[in-house]
Amino acid sequence: MRTLAVGLLLLAAAVYLLTLDATGFWGFVNAGAEASMVGAIADWFAVTALFKHPLGLPIPHTALIPKRKDELGRGLEEFVGENFLHEEIVRERVLGIGVSRRVADWLAEPANAARLVDEASELLGIALSKVREEHVEALVTEALVPRLREEQVAPLLGGLLAEALADDLHHGLVDLALDEMHDWLLAHPETVHEVLGERAPWWAPERLNEIVIDRLQLEMLRWLSEIRANPSHRARLALDSLLTQLARDLQQDAETQERAERLKERVLDHPAVIATAITLWKALRRALQTSLADPDGAVRRRLLAEVAHAAARLDADPALRERLDRAAADFAVFAVDRYGAEVTAVITHTIERWDGKEAARRIELHVGRDLQFIRINGTIVGGLVGVLIHASTVVMGH
Repeated sequence: MRTLAVGLLLLAAAVYLLTLDATGFWGFVNAGAEASMVGAIADWFAVTALFKHPLGLPIPHTALIPKRKDELGRGLEEFVGENFLHEEIVRERVLGIGVSRRVADWLAEPANAARLVDEASELLGIALSKVREEHVEALVTEALVPRLREEQVAPLLGGLLAEALADDLHHGLVDLALDEMHDWLLAHPETVHEVLGERAPWWAPERLNEIVIDRLQLEMLRWLSEIRANPSHRARLALDSLLTQLARDLQQDAETQERAERLKERVLDHPAVIATAITLWKALRRALQTSLADPDGAVRRRLLAEVAHAAARLDADPALRERLDRAAADFAVFAVDRYGAEVTAVITHTIERWDGKEAARRIELHVGRDLQFIRINGTIVGGLVGVLIHASTVVMGH
């Protein structure tokens, strides 16, 4: 484009020289060529003065970009911040995009849902592999244990126990314990005989001990069966009363609370706490990594099902989409309000690091084609104006 602009200037100069002192039609051509040269040279000066000194001469108010690049950077930063990162503009644009609808349409494609699950599984697998045993140990010893030492555990346990009793959640555990005890007594009669036989009087005949032990085992089984079959059994009611009193004491009785705190300290001081935490983490990580690595694993299948469910719900629920779009707009506005200045400051910091000549070169390469059009237009428009001025002169002369 620069070559074209220079070529037009040279063409105008050649026409001017060839038609010098001509009259009539060629006089108009000569006037147009003369004005074209003036327009071309004036616009060349204007364009060149933005980036460098024309002909290397230190003319005032030239080489503007190298001299004032920092001010231009700050001005560009303010312009972007005021006109692009404005709350109303950002909110309107985000709401206009329809984020939730686009997400729903994208996730509705099975290939896209599978890709999302694959990427998430891979990233989660990598994240899990980065957590080492010392990290878990540090989390337990430096974060969890000190926090548990500071927090009184008795009122918390008492409140949880009271809520569980109010919702009858403990009855399931009681039934499970009764079933296990009953089945164990049936399956291990020899162990029952051995334990009770050790406590039998030494002077009693062995046969009598066996009869008594058999009877005791039978009565224990019968008693457990009665408790299992009767939700209102006295033993169940007694257990409920005991647990209710314990819940109350944990929340109100200072002695019980102190005993609970001492038990908590003993548990926290036990080396098995850290070892158990690490073991649990390793087992959980191993299970998750194995399932994530399996394309048909339970975790991936569950993730795919949840993604499909989310896509279907987004597609069928306009109110949900509207809420999510508003939330996305609020988040975008929050991000712009909180971090917009840091984002636009990148413009200033980047331009400040540029060398003046380098900045001018980059900008010229980016917008130079349009700037050369200014020179071309100046050549053409200047020629037309020159013809009009010459025509006016001729008319006025007559």
